[in-house]
Amino acid sequence: MDTDNAPVQRSGSILLAATPIGDTNDASARLIRALAEADLVAAEDTRRLLKLASRLGVRINGDIKSLHEHNENERVEKLLHRAEDGERVLIVSDAGMPTISDPGYRVVTEAAKRGIPVSALPGPSAVLTALSISGLPTDRFTFEGFIPRKQGERARRLEELKEEPRTMVFFDSPKRIHENLTDMANMFGGARKAVLCRELTKTHEEIIRGDLNHLIYATRDDVKGELTLVVAGADPSDKDAEDYVAKVIALTEGGMKLKAAAKLVSEETGVRKNELYRAALARRPE
Repeated sequence: MDTDNAPVQRSGSILLAATPIGDTNDASARLIRALAEADLVAAEDTRRLLKLASRLGVRINGDIKSLHEHNENERVEKLLHRAEDGERVLIVSDAGMPTISDPGYRVVTEAAKRGIPVSALPGPSAVLTALSISGLPTDRFTFEGFIPRKQGERARRLEELKEEPRTMVFFDSPKRIHENLTDMANMFGGARKAVLCRELTKTHEEIIRGDLNHLIYATRDDVKGELTLVVAGADPSDKDAEDYVAKVIALTEGGMKLKAAAKLVSEETGVRKNELYRAALARRPE
């Protein structure tokens, strides 16, 4: 079979395609072909899609429909029906991979329930790009999306993440970044290492490294562009096993073996497993 001439997407399927996060040259040859071959292209912003197609020199021959956070629920059935009828449905967001803080999640969830084939055309990702250049640990990380706008919800989310041991990646708005960084510093401590990535892969790309206090100062004036924030996880060495030993003992009282309980709590908190084990062993009744 000549795979070079085979369609990028098979009939009766849904394809999630990553689009450039900044530099148009990051678009893959497969994305260009997928745009031309799809029977239906569902885009977060149809105007931005047409501008991207123009820059890529590709003609979109299929139907173009909008798919964004405000209409995804009502569009799901129509997109699935088109795929069930044997058509190739392509989903793209404004930048990066659909479903990652972008529309597409509900479509994929329902498609999976119905057995409709779903595939992905990989490509640029602001999350992984920012993480890779941050200089912070990349072996374990968590993507937290956008920080809640409402103060109460934001405080609760940051409280939940205060002791998160993994590197954290956030998307943020230029209008809220300074306030969010200030709240983070109050919750995590201003000395927590962090990196702010602005306009990734674009002409005016800027990477600001330091700690939360430094980033607060750096964003004191107007900030422009798309932002991705990478924050170091909590340092396990700053935690005391005695603060979590009660949880270990509670698990053992529920029937779990001590070593297994210490391991579980260690994975949840970042405290060293051996320290938890010894602390629980010393506190348990003879």
